[in-house]
Amino acid sequence: MKLLALETATEACSVAVYVDGEIHARHEIAPRKHAEYTLPWAEQLLAEAGLKKSQLDAIAVGRGPGAFTGVRLAIALAQGIALALDKPVVAVSTLRVLAARGLLLPPHAGEGRDGGAILAAIDARMGEIYVATFKREGDDVIATSDEIVIAPNDYELPEGDDWIGTGTGLAAENGALQSKFASRFASIDANALPHAADLARFAALDYAAGKALAPELIEPAYLRNNVALTIAEQKALRGETK
Repeated sequence: MKLLALETATEACSVAVYVDGEIHARHEIAPRKHAEYTLPWAEQLLAEAGLKKSQLDAIAVGRGPGAFTGVRLAIALAQGIALALDKPVVAVSTLRVLAARGLLLPPHAGEGRDGGAILAAIDARMGEIYVATFKREGDDVIATSDEIVIAPNDYELPEGDDWIGTGTGLAAENGALQSKFASRFASIDANALPHAADLARFAALDYAAGKALAPELIEPAYLRNNVALTIAEQKALRGETK
């Protein structure tokens, strides 16, 4: 199994090449540099792995949710590469990719309850977060809720304790989500961002399960229709009346 994985839905630019379980990856927090870095990194990693593009089985992409421009870039690049090579695409939820970071957090207090309960959240700006919950299942994480965009104070964590929290959504709005459910988290990493290495691993599992699609069938997960607030909406968010 040979995959090229692209994840640019957040401020992190992340690229990986997966070759039969071995991963070559580059990951850097690089706001507004994704378009500049992604393809050169892909070329470098393919060379490092001793792999030609024609040898790839598929292209893996983080489909969002996340920053509109970052999600759009990753999808466009994945589709373009896949079409040129006549290869399929494996699209993976960026929140699922982020959830993998939670598996690295000690202690894994949730291990005894349904394989570990993980909340993955990305700061969506404009007073909202992208969020979903997952559980560990072998080498994979499986969604246990829908992906939604919501104000952190309005979010209701599902039942149970010993949650593992991961992602910048936990720090959004002055850490509102952490404060609201502080007693129910066993461990938290509010700085975590999705890594293409995790994307590649999940994509390999999905590819083996027959979940690869033709490039033209891949759709981004934006969740939010509006990508910017009007001036009036910005003032309302700050509590201003004029």
